[in-house]
Amino acid sequence: MKIPSSIWTLLIGIVLTLASLWYGQNHGLLPTAATDEAVLVDGLFNAMMIISTGIFLLVEGILIYSAFKYRRRAGDNEDGPPVEGNVPLEILWTAIPAIIVLGISVYSFDVYNEIGGFDPHAIHEAPMHQESMTMPGSAMAATLSDTPPSIEPNLNQEKSDQAMQDPATAEVRNADQIPQLRNAPGVGIVAPTIGGSPDQAGKPPELRVNVTGLQYAWIFTYPETGITTSEMHVPIGREVQINMTANDVIHAFWVPEFRLKQDAIPGRQSEIRFTPKKAGDYTLICAELCGPYHGAMRASVVVETEEAFDKWQQEQLVASKETLNQAVAVNPANLSPNEFLAPYTKDMGIQPEVLHQIHK
Repeated sequence: MKIPSSIWTLLIGIVLTLASLWYGQNHGLLPTAATDEAVLVDGLFNAMMIISTGIFLLVEGILIYSAFKYRRRAGDNEDGPPVEGNVPLEILWTAIPAIIVLGISVYSFDVYNEIGGFDPHAIHEAPMHQESMTMPGSAMAATLSDTPPSIEPNLNQEKSDQAMQDPATAEVRNADQIPQLRNAPGVGIVAPTIGGSPDQAGKPPELRVNVTGLQYAWIFTYPETGITTSEMHVPIGREVQINMTANDVIHAFWVPEFRLKQDAIPGRQSEIRFTPKKAGDYTLICAELCGPYHGAMRASVVVETEEAFDKWQQEQLVASKETLNQAVAVNPANLSPNEFLAPYTKDMGIQPEVLHQIHK
C-alpha cells in the first residue's frame, strides 16, 4: 500500500513541530532564571529557539533528502532539467520569514516594555523635541559626546547630586572630578535606563543600591542604611533599583542569571530595576573591556530571604560601628595577636615565638 504524499507531509510536519517544541523548552542553554525579568526574557529566547529548531530541521532534512534522492546515478551523464523558477514558491519562502521576523519583533518589543525598557517617566523627564526629528545622524552622534551649553536642567547632574547625598556613596565616587554630561538636545535622555515595569510605573523602588564601577572592582552602597560593601545582597520579592556610574572608564553590570545588562559610564547616571525571585549566590561580571585585568572584575551577588537580608544588614551596621579589633578581627576575648592567630598558623609551621617577635 502506497502512502499518499500528503499523509507523509502531515506526519513529517507533526514530528518537526513536536521536536521543535520539545527542544525549545528543554535546550538547557540558559543559566538559572533568578529574577522576574529573566522569566520574560527566557520566554522570548525559547520562542526563538523553537522557530530556529523547526527551520533548521526542515531545511537540513530537505537538503539530505534531496542529496540522496537526486544523486547522480551510475552511467547517467545527462544534464539535469532546466528549472527557471517557481513564483508561488518564491512568494511563500519570502512571506513566511517576513511574518516570523515581524512576530518576533512584536514579541521582543512587548518583553522589553514589560521589563521597563520603555520607561514613560524617563521620557517625560527629557521629552523628544521637534528639532531632533530633522537632525542628521552625524550631528546627533556628535551631541552625545560634545553637548553644547543649554538652559535645560542637567538631569545627570541632578541624579549624581542625589546619589552623593549619601555619605557612603560620596566616599567612593569621584563625581567632583568627572563632569556630569548633559543629555543631547532634543533627543531625550541618553543615560542607559531600564525603569520599572508597567505595573510599577510611577512607584518608588522598594530598595535602592548605588553601584560604582572602577578598575577593577565593584563597590555597593545602600543609601537607606549607609552600608558599603564589595558584594551585593538583595532580598527575594522586592523590586531593586540600581543607580550606577563609573569612576574611570566604561564598565558593564551583567549578572547572567538576571538576564539584564547595563553600562556604567563616567559622567552619566545609569539605572536598572529588577525583582529577585530565586535565592542563591550569583556572579556579577563586567561585560565591557575596561583594561588588562578586565577578566578579574567580578563580584558576588547574594539573593536571599527577607529575614536573611535583614540579618545581613544588622551585621554590617554592627561591623561599621564597632572597633577594628572587635569587628574585623572578631577577637571578643581580647587575646594577644600571637594567641589569636595561633590556631591558624600552627598548620603553617609558624611558631608563636615568631609571631610574638613580629608584634613587638
